[in-house]
Amino acid sequence: MLLLVSGASGVGKTTARLHARHLFERRHLDGAYETAELFTLGPIPAVPTVAWRQEQVEAAVRRAIALEAEGRHLLFAGDPVPVGEALAAPSADRIDIAACLLDVDEDAHLARLAKRNEPEELIPLHRGFATWLRAHATDPGHVPEAVTTDAWPEMRWGRWVGRAPGPEWAMTVVDTSRLLPEQVGAEVVDWCGRAVAGDAPVFRAGWFRR
Repeated sequence: MLLLVSGASGVGKTTARLHARHLFERRHLDGAYETAELFTLGPIPAVPTVAWRQEQVEAAVRRAIALEAEGRHLLFAGDPVPVGEALAAPSADRIDIAACLLDVDEDAHLARLAKRNEPEELIPLHRGFATWLRAHATDPGHVPEAVTTDAWPEMRWGRWVGRAPGPEWAMTVVDTSRLLPEQVGAEVVDWCGRAVAGDAPVFRAGWFRR
């Protein structure tokens, strides 16, 4: 299974991946899960583009497929990859995909961005993307142009673009506003277990044909 942790900048995706990796080791689950983010899948170009990111998402999907053949799962976390990009990756129809959106309230988000010294002119963009991701979690028809513009030509947007909200479009949302980093990691690890067990929303392979 591909376990995607999504979210805007500053919500705790990379922190969640690092703490989750340690928890997998402590709970002797590291044999069942591998963790990755874009930089672990290949070199990052000097000027990353939307198309490059989407090609790397396909690389993550293919890695998850390879791991599944070994009875293992891939936790892909650390980058602002929406679930719609993962589902539209060319090979995504060959594997189950579960998605978890890490979200924060406005005050917490602004505080984290300030701590990271984000340029003032980029703050509205980060806030706008967080708002879009929140809507995208429940409505595939909400401004799909946010990810389909300047896209990698191989993406299969027809799997979900134009769909209305429905029970088949679902993901887990975790509010990290008041959580410590290790608590976010624990939430993600627990979500992984629920998704693998079928107790959390999962996009089953080929779900869009049903």
